[in-house]
Amino acid sequence: MSHAENMDAARKSLLLRTLPDTLVEQLLSDAVSRKFGRGETVFLQGEEARVIHVVIDGWVKLYRISPNGNEAVVSVFTRGHSFGEAVAFQRGNYPVSAEAVTDCTLLLISARTFIAMLKHEPEVCVAVLAATFQHLHQLVSQVEQMKAQTGAQRVAEFLLELCDCSQEGCVVKLPYDKVLIAGRLGMKPESLSRAFSKLKLVGVRVAKNHATIMDIDALRAFAKEDPAAAWNKAL
Repeated sequence: MSHAENMDAARKSLLLRTLPDTLVEQLLSDAVSRKFGRGETVFLQGEEARVIHVVIDGWVKLYRISPNGNEAVVSVFTRGHSFGEAVAFQRGNYPVSAEAVTDCTLLLISARTFIAMLKHEPEVCVAVLAATFQHLHQLVSQVEQMKAQTGAQRVAEFLLELCDCSQEGCVVKLPYDKVLIAGRLGMKPESLSRAFSKLKLVGVRVAKNHATIMDIDALRAFAKEDPAAAWNKAL
């Protein structure tokens, strides 16, 4: 993508899309786009937060390493998502690390520029609140899924989020590897494999990095079922 296309994609992000063009132009005046290869580190836990990241293309994960050495996936972001706002505004250090899980392009917006505008432009404050609320909503949804849904239901929700068609069925490409999908959904890789097997009963077939969904409505109904009923169906 060209620089102009990157800027246009940034304007459509949740963080910036509600702002007037004049304010967006000011925010993006010194922003830079940067490409990261799959597996490349974006930043490490403890580094000073000086920029706000907007995903132009690809996927990025935020994660922490626990004391026992295990990786805990905090969140995964794709096109139009932003991250690092709160800690950058506080001029603090990143509480997590970020890594490109696919080849990706990120737009880096100066936190100093953003902070200066926050002091004088109320509309920028509203945009930040909207983005913060979206992050909170996503975290609450993740906790709710882990507490109230079976593993198979969480996988069903994940697949439904990838569907971009309104047809009875469709084929979706898994955006990143299954180990990361498992971590994102709070599961072990072997649990993810069992969940994929259980979803065969509602018309889902997974082959390599593609999932064929025979009946989207049936999958959606399964995801919304009472967990006890979902378990019984999957047995």
